[in-house]
Amino acid sequence: MSTAINVICLNRPGMLRDIAGAVAKKGGNIVYTQQFVLERGLNRGKASVYMEIDCPADDAKDMVEELKAYDSIFEISIHEPFDKIYGSRVIIIGGGAQVAQVAVGAVSEADRHNLRGERISVDTIPLVGEEAIADAVSAVGRLPRASILVLAGALMGGRITEEVKKLQADGIPVIALKMAGSLPDQADLVVTDPIQAGTFAVMHVARTAVFDIQRVRGREF
Repeated sequence: MSTAINVICLNRPGMLRDIAGAVAKKGGNIVYTQQFVLERGLNRGKASVYMEIDCPADDAKDMVEELKAYDSIFEISIHEPFDKIYGSRVIIIGGGAQVAQVAVGAVSEADRHNLRGERISVDTIPLVGEEAIADAVSAVGRLPRASILVLAGALMGGRITEEVKKLQADGIPVIALKMAGSLPDQADLVVTDPIQAGTFAVMHVARTAVFDIQRVRGREF
């Protein structure tokens, strides 16, 4: 069973070690963590440490009680993990106009499935230039819950294609709009209509859909 805790604490060396030590002491296994310094609000300047932990619910409560005893911790709360809130992530990268149209299809299709109880979220970033897009594609493999990538633009290749190969090797499929460059030959699926590309991406992710990108890999629509 997975649960999540969020800790507001002092921004000082060793805090992550102390919190992780308390989790380990109770037998919890940290499966995801993020931490950053708060930049606004009443807790400005303090650190936020979020962790998703595999452990029984009672053990999570024991962890919270132990952490509350730390003088360096100001606030701690228990939450549902991100996969139950935001679910699988569809990532869309590329030119602004094309990205917007892909997002229209993806958001509309995600809404249909989320109404049935699923959780599918859509993340987009409009970018220009091979290096900027290649860096963003590379980062997709480091994003938690990223399930599929759509690349939207008029011309992509070179380093972008190389980063796509790495993503595919890690099990993340890639849809490309029909465009110039080497990318379409590498993509799992090429789609002419950007709205349809967004729809296909969500259908592949959704449990309540019957579309499987592997069954049409290499085809163009």
